[in-house]
Amino acid sequence: MLVRTATLIALMLSIVGCATNPVTGRSQFMIISEKQAISASSEAYVKMLAPLDAKGKIDSDPALAAKVNQITARLIAQAIKFRPETQTWDWRVKVIDDPETVNAFCMAGGKMAIYSGLILKLQASDDEIAQVMGHEIAHALSAHTSEQMSVALATDLAVTAFAVTRDEPGVALAGASLAAALAIKLPNSRVAEAESDVIGIELAARAGYNPNAAVSLWEKMAKNSGSNGEFDFFSTHPAPAKRIENLRKLVPKMMPYYLEKSTRPVYPLKSGEG
Repeated sequence: MLVRTATLIALMLSIVGCATNPVTGRSQFMIISEKQAISASSEAYVKMLAPLDAKGKIDSDPALAAKVNQITARLIAQAIKFRPETQTWDWRVKVIDDPETVNAFCMAGGKMAIYSGLILKLQASDDEIAQVMGHEIAHALSAHTSEQMSVALATDLAVTAFAVTRDEPGVALAGASLAAALAIKLPNSRVAEAESDVIGIELAARAGYNPNAAVSLWEKMAKNSGSNGEFDFFSTHPAPAKRIENLRKLVPKMMPYYLEKSTRPVYPLKSGEG
C-alpha cells in the first residue's frame, strides 16, 4: 500500500504543471485539467444529490426552484459572453431543501446548487441571490474547481475520503469524483475569492441585478452569523474584514452595466435529473 501511494504521489508530481486562469490570466497550479474536472464534477454532482432527491429534498418548493432557475439563467447568459466555449456546458441548478444550511456552490461545468437556508435565513432578495450565484459561477468560469481538485489530489486522499464521507455518508465517491466533491468543501484561497467577487458582481450587474446587493448580502451574512462565522458559506468562502469595503468600491464601476436598457438573452437550463 505504501509503495502504491508513493508511486501515485511521484506520478502526480511528475505531471504537475501550471495553467492560465481563462478569465483573469493568473497562473494556476494544475494536476487536473478543466475537462477532467468537468467530467468528475458531473459524476460527483449526481451522486451527491441522488440521496437528497430520494428524500424529496431537491426542488421541493416549485416556486422557489423556478425563481432560482430564472435568476441563474440570466447569469449563465452573461457567463457565456465571458467564455463562449461554456455554451456547451451542461448547466444545471438545484435548490436543496435544507433550511438550516446557508451555502451554495457551482462545480466545474456549471453544476450548481443553493441551499434553501441561505435564502430563508437571510431573507435574500432576487438581487442578493444573483450575487451569490454569480459568485459561484465565477468560481467555475475561473477553473477554481480544477485548482481545488489539484490541491486535493496532491494531499492525503485518505483524509480527503474521511472529510467527504463524514458529511455525505450515503455517497460512495472515489478518485477524481471524490476530489471534485471535496473541491466545494475546501476553503477558497483569498486570490480565488477576490477573483470571484469581481467577476461575480459584474456577471450579476450585466444580467440586470443591482450590484449594491453584493454589499447588502455580505452585511446580512455578517449580521446573522456573528463573529463566529457559523454559516457553512463561511467555511468555504473566507470573509476578510475588507471584503465588504472592496465590494462597495466595485459598485460604481458596475452600475453602468446594471443600468443598461438593452435586452438580455436568457440561456435556458436543460431539464432532467442532476
